[in-house]
Amino acid sequence: MTDRSVAALKTRDKRYDVSDSLRVGLRVRVTPTGIKTWVFEKRIRGGPLRSHTLGRFPAISLSEAREKAIALEKEAMEGVDRKAEQIRNTTVATVLDAYKTLHLDNLKSGVERYRQLQTALADHSNKPISKLTRRDMQAFIDATAANAPIHANRYKAALSAFGKFAWQRSYTDENIGAGLSNAVREKPRDRVLTLDEIRAIYDAAEFLSPLWTPIVRLLILTAQRRSDIAHLRWSEVELEKQRFTLPAVRTKSGRAHIVHLSEAALVELPEQGEWDLLFTTTGNSPVSGFSKMKRELDKLLPDLEPWRFHDFRTSFATVMAESGANEGVVDRILNHAATGSAASAVARVYNMSSQLPQRAKVLDDWAALIRQRKSNVVKLAV
Repeated sequence: MTDRSVAALKTRDKRYDVSDSLRVGLRVRVTPTGIKTWVFEKRIRGGPLRSHTLGRFPAISLSEAREKAIALEKEAMEGVDRKAEQIRNTTVATVLDAYKTLHLDNLKSGVERYRQLQTALADHSNKPISKLTRRDMQAFIDATAANAPIHANRYKAALSAFGKFAWQRSYTDENIGAGLSNAVREKPRDRVLTLDEIRAIYDAAEFLSPLWTPIVRLLILTAQRRSDIAHLRWSEVELEKQRFTLPAVRTKSGRAHIVHLSEAALVELPEQGEWDLLFTTTGNSPVSGFSKMKRELDKLLPDLEPWRFHDFRTSFATVMAESGANEGVVDRILNHAATGSAASAVARVYNMSSQLPQRAKVLDDWAALIRQRKSNVVKLAV
């Protein structure tokens, strides 16, 4: 290999390497765009095989590349792992950004998880990841637990997953996320809103802003998850068939899901505008501010015991099962249909569309129950 022969290397449809016969492990890498880069690969004594990028040709000549390779080979023979040192000196913030790109951006809850980690790791963001310890993370969890134990548990889950990621990518020598302790032991919720309470919330929604009234009522009438309704798009709605279809990427179960729209639910759909999102103030992102809206609802219903939006689903399942609805049909409405393993393509289609008439009837019956003459058990503060 000479500088002239390297300069004469032609591009191909795919990237390829040409090895130097004089210095074993040294290669020039040629990309389809014509970029030529020196790469040297050598196993560290008692350690892993490492690949080093030495620079581009012709800025780095063949002789300069060989000199760099000799220096790296000497370090490798002495057990010096330059790349490991670089990895260990990577900042916590940089690793967190990598975690966001490689993992969190693919999750529905990724934005919230990223925010949690930014908060939990704020005091350590500029330190090398190798200096972050399990004690640092547990200290934050324990400090948070003093005022918000449930939130502390969520931070613990986020930090555990981040610590495992850093270890699996060799940023840390051990899984610092393993062994973190929850702040409190959580008990399963057993809150089941009564039909009278559901009706009261349905009525109270009328006194919210025009943006929020239909959202609350659709959450009740469809028994779907909060994010499923908040992120609903017109491209997912089929008005003539009285239904909408949630794509697999938008559901917690990872399965596409068809939801019937009762006559009462159809009435709550807003007028179709220029945006695909049904509920938005910007046109680009779904509506936000559920916590603030919930506080407004609570003011309207001061006598109601504490509740949350997810309780609509539990109450729907309870009331309809007690009314004689088939539990399997109710489960499909909630998109709870269980699978023992990854479903086949046929099974996925079946799970999405199975028992649609039965599901429609249950949701129609549920809407009729909600819209019956309300009792005076729960009074509105209006």
